[in-house]
Amino acid sequence: MEMKALQNGSDIRGIAVAYEGQKVNLTAEAVGRIAVGMVRWLCNEKQLQEKLTAGQLKIGIGHDSRISADTLKQALIDSFLKQKVQVIDFGLATTPAMFMTTQFPQYDCDAAIMITASHLPYYFNGLKLFTKTGGAEKSDIAYILAHTEQPIVEATGTVVKADILSDYAADLTDKIRQGIGTEAAKPLAGYHIIVDAGNGAGGFFAESVLSKLGATITGSQFLEPDGMFPNHIPNPDNKEAMASIQQAVLQNKADLGIIFDTDVDRSAVVDASGEVINRNNLIAVLATIVLEKEPGSSIVTNSPTSSHLKAFIEAKGGKQVRYISGYRNVINKMIELNEQGINTPLAIETSGHAAFKENYFLDDGAYVIAKILMLLPRLKKENLAIGDLIRSLKQPAETQELRFKLLAQDVRTYGEQIIQDLVTFVAKHPYMAVDPENHEGLRANVNGNLGNGWFLLRMSLHEPLLVLQVENDVLGMNQMVFKELAGFFDNYQDVDVTQLEKVLQ
Repeated sequence: MEMKALQNGSDIRGIAVAYEGQKVNLTAEAVGRIAVGMVRWLCNEKQLQEKLTAGQLKIGIGHDSRISADTLKQALIDSFLKQKVQVIDFGLATTPAMFMTTQFPQYDCDAAIMITASHLPYYFNGLKLFTKTGGAEKSDIAYILAHTEQPIVEATGTVVKADILSDYAADLTDKIRQGIGTEAAKPLAGYHIIVDAGNGAGGFFAESVLSKLGATITGSQFLEPDGMFPNHIPNPDNKEAMASIQQAVLQNKADLGIIFDTDVDRSAVVDASGEVINRNNLIAVLATIVLEKEPGSSIVTNSPTSSHLKAFIEAKGGKQVRYISGYRNVINKMIELNEQGINTPLAIETSGHAAFKENYFLDDGAYVIAKILMLLPRLKKENLAIGDLIRSLKQPAETQELRFKLLAQDVRTYGEQIIQDLVTFVAKHPYMAVDPENHEGLRANVNGNLGNGWFLLRMSLHEPLLVLQVENDVLGMNQMVFKELAGFFDNYQDVDVTQLEKVLQ
């Protein structure tokens, strides 16, 4: 099997359960070989050869609720045990908690593996890899998948079981108390907060964090792990998922609703009024939090954010840095800016991946919620809801996203050429202008007969697609933009514009 086909940016991902004729490629055999590549990477690239030789190389393994998790975990364990590795089996865990196994001294793992495929359907699975310095990069995964043949050491290792979620939850509750500025055991007493875990790994948060802090959690839903995800997609970027937690908040008259994705590296909230706070709204709330403490700082986002968000951040005294989509990309940009002496406390994508400089530059959905919970007592004194923090954020009249499959043999070259041709098209159009902040694809502003808004055309990170996002402040004007762009796309036979045709109908 071609191992490099399992690379998904800085993760490993594939089909782990047969589904409607789709062939399983993330097999137990493949995962066993990947474990060989991981050990070789840790020895050769992370200088841990001496620890391995001494039988002291320690790797932690955790997983979300997916039905293929146990099989893949056992394949990792079996392979590591043949390579003299000390394995800690953490069982059900979250992605951020697994990173913390490399930081908490009671575990002191040299590396940690999270078995997850985030919000994808149940038949997918994957591996996320951490060391003490953070998550693996795209180049690291490429190295691992290219070195899966021969183990460095063939000797017997060890395996023990442990529970990371209890320690991780206790650490979070301590941080929330500190953020509130209290030593009280139950600073959230009197608050009614609902959790929707989507049957992923985030159900622990209700009892182990919120209840411990005194909050009432009745009405919380889908806390039990179920890898078939029978209720809704566990994805804070999904309309149906957000509608579900919104309904639960309103029905239970809760103060706040919290929703996590499957492995809890993303989250979003709904306030007491039912206002959905994800995407641009979540970025605005977190920007408000960091700019209050660190005025004048920069905030990295991915490129498809609302123009109104930029105005909001600047009005708060901050600077938005729009960058390439992909959570590792925005996090690495934040790290780079800080290394240059530019204070950048936050990096966040519209999908909900959010990382704070103060929290290991780690995209941690539970930590995002912790930052919001720290605000609650103050907001209560001021008779405000979370949504009140972003009342000045203007909302567009309409936002749409279309995806165009590319049929050309060399997808990347063809797609990039289309984007370059679009630059020329925009430059000649009377109601379009290239946005000067272009880090990914082409972002153009529209005006006049096309309303007041913008569009972005970019290559998909992992699929043979062009992604088009269009936003306008004038209702109905997206349609006019689509009409203009349809004329442009008529020149390209190897682009499937079915979605565009449906919109125009």
